Amino acid sequence: MDIDIIKNTEDLMKKTLEALDKKFQTVRAGRANPASLDGVMVNYYGSMMPLKQLATISVPEARQLLIKPFDKGALSAIEKAIFEANLGYTPGNDGENIRIVIPDLTEERRKELVKQVKAISEEAKVSIRTVRHDAIEDLEKAKLPEDEEKGKEKQIQELVNKYNKLIEDALKEKEEELLTV
Repeated sequence: MDIDIIKNTEDLMKKTLEALDKKFQTVRAGRANPASLDGVMVNYYGSMMPLKQLATISVPEARQLLIKPFDKGALSAIEKAIFEANLGYTPGNDGENIRIVIPDLTEERRKELVKQVKAISEEAKVSIRTVRHDAIEDLEKAKLPEDEEKGKEKQIQELVNKYNKLIEDALKEKEEELLTV
């Protein structure tokens, strides 16, 4: 059972790292990235729906997003949702599609985005600590001999250190990407 605790702990930490990568993808770095619109929710006939369920999002050029709604009646709702998402985008509606030209990032906006990714990475670290706490509780419930329990706690702490290092590495990489002009 105690081996399962270690394995489950590592699985949860891997999932935390995957979630961190997905969140980092939504933070734009001056290039067009459809994932930057993942959090946009559109009020479509009275219900909130993710933008990617209402339209296809493509990248026709390096600094441009093209949104083709499945229903042309949703154009204005999509445009409004993009404005309200406060992503720094100005959508242009041509009657059939919405084009977003990705503006150059100002130094101030780059620093804001760095703060944002630092907050996202801190959330991931908190999640890792929560996983550690739960795993240690599970070990205590397993009623293992004291020396075996201490050994397992040490293994869990090594996992925490490993995943915190991976989070720090991902943060440094994303910061570098954001600050590169």
